[in-house]
Amino acid sequence: MSRPPRRPTGPRLPSRSRDEGPGATPHARPPHGAGGERSSPRGPRPDPAAAPERPAPRERGEPGTHWLYGLHAVAAALGNPRRRLRRLLLTAEAEQALLAERPKPWPVQAERAERGRFQTFLPEDAVHQGAALLCEPLPPTPLEEALARSRGPVLLLDQVTDPRNVGAILRSAAAFGAAAVVMQDRNAPPETAAMARAAAGALEVLPVVREVNLARAIQMLQRAGYWVMGLAGEATTELARAKPKDRPVALVLGAEDTGLRRLQRETCDELVRLPITGAVESLNVSVAAAVALYELVRET
Repeated sequence: MSRPPRRPTGPRLPSRSRDEGPGATPHARPPHGAGGERSSPRGPRPDPAAAPERPAPRERGEPGTHWLYGLHAVAAALGNPRRRLRRLLLTAEAEQALLAERPKPWPVQAERAERGRFQTFLPEDAVHQGAALLCEPLPPTPLEEALARSRGPVLLLDQVTDPRNVGAILRSAAAFGAAAVVMQDRNAPPETAAMARAAAGALEVLPVVREVNLARAIQMLQRAGYWVMGLAGEATTELARAKPKDRPVALVLGAEDTGLRRLQRETCDELVRLPITGAVESLNVSVAAAVALYELVRET
């Protein structure tokens, strides 16, 4: 049986494309664009000189510190001797406004900064007004010390976790002469810039107490002569009728979604409510605190 003739071996030539004729150079391509420059299928390359600037890298604060911002919050912190301050950044306009609110000397030297720099260490939506102060959180005040200073109303927050709500409650508490605001070590927000901003300076003047066990804090207030009332929507007695005239009052407010927990309900001397209509199920906890504080201090 005869074998088919073997094909000659040698280097393999590149194949021509369908567009190449017999005399074309293998793999030749017609020029693209004017002057033979190859253009990208996505369009011309952008000019590097016209490219947008990259955002500045985020600045990191020192461990154990946070930024306060806004003229009012910064001015209040500068006037608080209990604050440990690290840095003060101001625009030229903010420095003049701050001087009008709190004249020098300041406990920390101001650094001049352009407005764009604040975006490198503050949230994008921060209304800083050109003023930011790096500081340490305030140490909590012991409950006994707060009661020795004042016999005003005491607010206890049972797992209120929104720092803006807490800040708004602090602002109302300071406005109506409260002795202190008590929170738990856990399930409560730490001091933050958002809290300080909502408090509008109240964080610097109102004692904030941190307790491990809120029920034990209620019992401590009862031993100190306080009548402790829990604010609950299902209570039958209105706050205005229940408030005593012969002793100071402590008011316990629960989280907006869950209300007071069982142990706090059982430890309170009485549960009370605010007289709201059936148009809404409940009030925001910071609004409820403000209304209740007004009722407690209102002369009847």
